[in-house]
Amino acid sequence: MQQLSALDALFLHLETEATPMAVGSCILFTPPAKHKGSFYPKIRDHIVARMHLAPLFSRRLAFMPFAVATPMWTTVDKVDIAHHIQTIKLPKPGTMAQCEAMIAKLHEGLLDRDRPLWQFTVIEGLQTGQIAFYAKIHHAALDGQGGVALAQAVLETSPIPTVVDAPNARKARAAPSAMKLLGAAFRNTVAQYGKIAKSLPELAKTAGAMSALSASAAQALNQTEGGKKKARLDVASLIPKGLAIGPRTSMNVAISPRRAFKTVRIPLSEIKQIGRAHDAKLNDVVLALCSGALRGYFGDDKKMLAKTMIGAVPASLRNPGDTTSSNQVTMMLITLATNLADPAKRMAAIVAGSTKAKMLTQGMKNIIPTDLPSLGVPWLMSAISTLYNSDVVANRIPTVANLVISNVPGPQVPLYMAGATMDAYFPVSIVTHGLGLNVTLHSYNGSLDIGLIACKKAVPDIARFAKAIEAAHQELLAVSQPAPAVKEVPKKATKAVVKSAPKRPKIGALQPVLKVKVEANKATAKAATKPKAVAPRKPKLAKTK
Repeated sequence: MQQLSALDALFLHLETEATPMAVGSCILFTPPAKHKGSFYPKIRDHIVARMHLAPLFSRRLAFMPFAVATPMWTTVDKVDIAHHIQTIKLPKPGTMAQCEAMIAKLHEGLLDRDRPLWQFTVIEGLQTGQIAFYAKIHHAALDGQGGVALAQAVLETSPIPTVVDAPNARKARAAPSAMKLLGAAFRNTVAQYGKIAKSLPELAKTAGAMSALSASAAQALNQTEGGKKKARLDVASLIPKGLAIGPRTSMNVAISPRRAFKTVRIPLSEIKQIGRAHDAKLNDVVLALCSGALRGYFGDDKKMLAKTMIGAVPASLRNPGDTTSSNQVTMMLITLATNLADPAKRMAAIVAGSTKAKMLTQGMKNIIPTDLPSLGVPWLMSAISTLYNSDVVANRIPTVANLVISNVPGPQVPLYMAGATMDAYFPVSIVTHGLGLNVTLHSYNGSLDIGLIACKKAVPDIARFAKAIEAAHQELLAVSQPAPAVKEVPKKATKAVVKSAPKRPKIGALQPVLKVKVEANKATAKAATKPKAVAPRKPKLAKTK
């Protein structure tokens, strides 16, 4: 048995009909050329043969008596394959828009908590001949390590499926008793208090650093120069931009159960080109894409663009070598500079804000709790979630962030499942009250695959936002082109011209010639100024008769 962390349990407590807490993906596959008929049996058999390779497939929840502590993960002996792996065929013509609408519908429902918290759907009937594989997994069950184990179990690097050894036979196990569950919860609580005690020195160290930062800021405010106080600094400038409050938009409301889903695909090489041109990381370019899309989507409302919007960006708190199976993440708040019209200036502001947010998160990484003592936690969470899920409260929550933006690095080599080639991987994430749009990106084999999931009420035209992302990409690409190269004269032509021209003698060799020419010129000039001698006229003789 393994107890859920406080964060994992929070995903359970925040879940309602309007806010399902399942994450997923829409993966496009091309079946082998020789295959005929439905590809569903192939995928089903492929997954069934590998279910023992990932704990996710056979884990289910065991709840504590009177909910005195967070639930436990226990292992089931038999999984209902017909329930967990299903198939759907799209009506003709089978467009991608129909597929996206189907996935949005599938993403709306809740997973059955009496079963393992996952469900796969094979969607056939696409006019391209591809199949769409929709995976839906509860966020409480899927952490970073679990996602890696799942991908390694079902995806392969060869079109020829690997032969997997059958699982070892095991005896059927009875459900854990109440006393066993309570004993495990007590041990977990003691362990968590031990972790808190160990973290106290690091907490004191971080608090001291923050205090020193505050003191230096106060000193800067009171510096004098020449006996006169300098102009007071803007106190707001000392607060990290990532902690600013964004403007309330139509996306930042209490959400309804209906969902909208859309996909976008961009060449990864072009994203990297933009990054190189602006000395920005790939994550910064992703934020700039979303910033430009927000400007395009709210372009007709100047009030929405008067103040910068804020992106909530998940950041991992997992230490290197940590293989524990639990969610260990926090949220960074990063300015998107949507109030800046110039894309280059907007990118520079995003890079600066992102750098500050990362430094702040790294500085506090060791004191941000990833778990809490479990006894009594469900009661506290239940009270908080009841208040949070109230429409009145949800609409009054300060707009700390305007949307969620997450970038997941993926493999840059082709992958396969049951012999089918994986063409694209579009994430399908979560939206919550106050955050009606989630943009999650996944890089795969030379492309950046973007999955947009939104509350239908908060973002009624998700297709327009997808087009705004494409337009933002083109805008950034236009200001990231290298300077045109200066044309040089071909070397062969230059040599030919030089060869045909007469060689110029050196200055030293010309001196005797110049001297002779100068003397000759002087003589000519002197002769020209001297009066010419006139010959005497002969007297005219008188004519004689």
